[in-house]
Amino acid sequence: MSDSTISPAAPPPGDNAGGQPGRARPSAMRLRFQAVSGTLASIPITLFGLVLVTFFIGRVVPIDPVLAIVGDRAPQDVVEAARLRLGLDQPLYIQFWNYLGQILSGDLGTSVMTSNPVTQDIARFFPATFELATVAIIIAVVIGIPLGVLAATRQGSWIDQLVRLFCLAGHSLPVFVLGLISLLLFYARLGWAPGPGRQSIFYEGMVDERTGMLTVDALLARDWGAFVDALQHLAQPAGVLAMFSLAYIARMTRAFMLNELKSEYVTTARAKGLSSFRIVWGHAFRNTAVPLVTVLAMTYAGLLEGAVLTETIFAWPGLGQYLTVSLLNADMNAVLGATLVVGLIYVLLNLLSDMLYRLLDPRVK
Repeated sequence: MSDSTISPAAPPPGDNAGGQPGRARPSAMRLRFQAVSGTLASIPITLFGLVLVTFFIGRVVPIDPVLAIVGDRAPQDVVEAARLRLGLDQPLYIQFWNYLGQILSGDLGTSVMTSNPVTQDIARFFPATFELATVAIIIAVVIGIPLGVLAATRQGSWIDQLVRLFCLAGHSLPVFVLGLISLLLFYARLGWAPGPGRQSIFYEGMVDERTGMLTVDALLARDWGAFVDALQHLAQPAGVLAMFSLAYIARMTRAFMLNELKSEYVTTARAKGLSSFRIVWGHAFRNTAVPLVTVLAMTYAGLLEGAVLTETIFAWPGLGQYLTVSLLNADMNAVLGATLVVGLIYVLLNLLSDMLYRLLDPRVK
């Protein structure tokens, strides 16, 4: 029998289709575990880089933390003693190592401005920023996504042009300009909105602080007068803060929807006689929601970090105002601590958006 008549032997167990023995194709569960492990492993590296950058920025800025503690007119021996006590006479790498160990132990130092631990100050001021940013992102999502979908389905019409003009205005006007215009119009001229701050003087101290968010605390206490007052004070800064995010979300939603509406499956759905509502919201928007998750997560992180000007204009006692006042008072422990918190928020929200992306889109391994 010739060699040409011999049938090829079946590949032994463990061989893959490519003819490479011993290399079985990894399962979907293993691939998912590797992806999640890689994402989780990148968090400590990112946080270490954030700590490194913030530490050296705090040392490079022309602000002497020792003078901020003892004062400009303190004797030289007092200044040197304070510098020695804080460890600022040591090399930078030793200072950074000590600072890293201090952070890992949960100690961000003591605030010069309040004489309290920075972690305690952040825990007291952050709920106000969280409340403001959460209401702002809800406004931006509820209005921005329908506007973007409407503009995409009416491409080239006057509605589309109006939405694009609105998005352009939202990106062009700075937040502090919108805040000042809002105060001048609705508070000073029309008298529709209350003044700056989180609540009126009449309601101060009437609601026990449980979460640090006045609207939630008022609801838990069932104090409807305090709840309405907190909402009235929250409306202006939240609306101003939501303006930029609303424009960005609407613009990105429009771009994503235009890309989906040109797909073949949309043409097939229309040929089958499906209604426009089902095509837009049941098919196209479902695919749009996948990349939109990342946009919303990063926008929310930007609101938590970018409320500095809004909180300053409206005298909102949140983390942004705390950071601004600390920087003006050369309180570097407070500045670095608040910066690290903001960076940690970015990292966690980025991780959350990555996990949701993988969960919503089964094609992502």
